[in-house]
Amino acid sequence: MGAPLAASRNGKPAGAVAARPVDQKSIEKAVRQILLAVGEDPEREGLKNTPARVARMYAEVFQGLRADPSSHTRVRFTEKYDEIVLVKDIPFYSICEHHLLPFVGQVHVAYIPAGQVIGISKIARVVDSFAHRPQVQERLTNQIADLLNRELSPRGVAVVMEATHTCMTIRGVKKSGGKVTTSAMLGGFRSNPASRSEVMTLIHGGMK
Repeated sequence: MGAPLAASRNGKPAGAVAARPVDQKSIEKAVRQILLAVGEDPEREGLKNTPARVARMYAEVFQGLRADPSSHTRVRFTEKYDEIVLVKDIPFYSICEHHLLPFVGQVHVAYIPAGQVIGISKIARVVDSFAHRPQVQERLTNQIADLLNRELSPRGVAVVMEATHTCMTIRGVKKSGGKVTTSAMLGGFRSNPASRSEVMTLIHGGMK
């Protein structure tokens, strides 16, 4: 288990690792109480095993609470490449911490190396480590960018995230089809308009 990471820009730990394992028995009891509270019979055939299934589901979708995202950036390779590295259309899912409903979409991650690169798959693993915990999209976007910026010390980092939030599509205003886009630009992507324009063109040029 890795040590907690330094604070991100919003003051929260960027990749703190939970100390305790998931208490699935407590989740089962809570789900049973919810079923009773909404007027259901938790003993009927279709619901009898639901509390255990939900407990296993939460252990799976919140596994990022027990993962150290920085562990995926420790193996690096020395390269003189100093142009944009972009990984597009990385699929992800996360759970909105306000209603515990999923938001699902894709994220585009770019950086400009300053002498070191990491394996492409490691970027997707960093995304999952942060996404698989109670989240808001804005913080998730910043956490990915902040970690890559701190661990790789690149010349720039750009993260653009697009997602559909079921807390907006199946409840409340019930507006299907709406997407939320967030971005985090650091280093050269923030200070240099040409670099920002280039990476946005690369991201959106191949999108449908």
